[in-house]
Amino acid sequence: MLSPRTRPNLRYPLQYSSSSQSVRSRIQCRTQATAAATIDSIEEDVDTSASRASLIPEEILTRLPSPPIQASRTSAQLAALHARLGLPSRLPLESLARTLVDPSADSNEKFNNSAFAVLGSDLLQYYTSEYIICQYPRLPLAVVFSVMNGYCGPKALATITREWGVQSAAAPGGEVDPALLQFKHLPPGESQALPNTQWNVISTQPLPDSQTGKRRHSISSRTIYDDAFGEMKKKDGEDRSEGRTTDDASADFVRAVMGAIYLHAGRAAAKQFFKDHFMPRRLNIASLMIFRTPTKDLSKLCAREGFQPPVARILSETGRLSRHPVFIVGVFSGKEKLGEGAGGSLDEARTRAAVAALKGWYLYSPLDWRVPSDAEESAAKPWAPQHVDVGDIVT
Repeated sequence: MLSPRTRPNLRYPLQYSSSSQSVRSRIQCRTQATAAATIDSIEEDVDTSASRASLIPEEILTRLPSPPIQASRTSAQLAALHARLGLPSRLPLESLARTLVDPSADSNEKFNNSAFAVLGSDLLQYYTSEYIICQYPRLPLAVVFSVMNGYCGPKALATITREWGVQSAAAPGGEVDPALLQFKHLPPGESQALPNTQWNVISTQPLPDSQTGKRRHSISSRTIYDDAFGEMKKKDGEDRSEGRTTDDASADFVRAVMGAIYLHAGRAAAKQFFKDHFMPRRLNIASLMIFRTPTKDLSKLCAREGFQPPVARILSETGRLSRHPVFIVGVFSGKEKLGEGAGGSLDEARTRAAVAALKGWYLYSPLDWRVPSDAEESAAKPWAPQHVDVGDIVT
């Protein structure tokens, strides 16, 4: 792997002069808070008699918090990543290299991916939420939170980073190849708080708050006060000086790529990138549903929708008097069969039939569904409101 200091194209464009302003412009040294003292020391170390073909000295590269801008133009790995992801040609390599610099490595917002990540996070959440709600308009909010986390949550974005073949540098610095993910690693033995993973339970039981210890009152409070994944929002001005985990830095990289595409290539390119890299991912939504009282929930659902009360009927059975009987029970509302389940007892079969009926209701998907952002396309059909259910059953 070639480092920037060994690349023959990384040359000073002109001979140095004693003027500090000319030195800054010719070597494209970055004026940032963390490198203010570095620039002064670099200017003192510059040899004014250096030739036109001089390379950037190693002592200068090691003083920079992240690779110089010129390094991205000759990085073979960075060009390969650009082509592998199918990024638009209007996205320059310099911006792609910037998406790989975490704020923990370079605190200057002009050279890290913090601004790109904020925009990309909003775009990913918007495209993912409209995709989920329009395709499955009856999903409960608790399951929507889990599906959102499965598509664009930190763990999912970290997995996408590994699938893209992006590797992380052992430590950030100016001599690092710009195609590597650069961030300050957390010290050994330290870890950040894990996100709540209990959103797959459809229940009104309030879950404890990980920070305050108090219990939330309802899923609606999480919708209003929490983030897009139903988790506690991080405080503004999060301190990253101690370092970050690989998953968090990888997630911010994917968000930054999304934001950079939107800024350089426009909305259409950003949405196409989302369709190519996020929509094809498959998530077993049915496995995210866990019902505590399925028979009671089904009865309340039928009452709310004006259906006849559900009735369980035995469809078939075998081995009733043996050690391993099997019963197949169907749940009917009038003449319509809502669900069917098999079990070793009548109660188990009836419960599974009620769960199947509830999943069939919540996983309903219209045949021709559209998302609101489709109306922004040129020559698009007039927007027709999509059906969205009133909400899940509260028991």
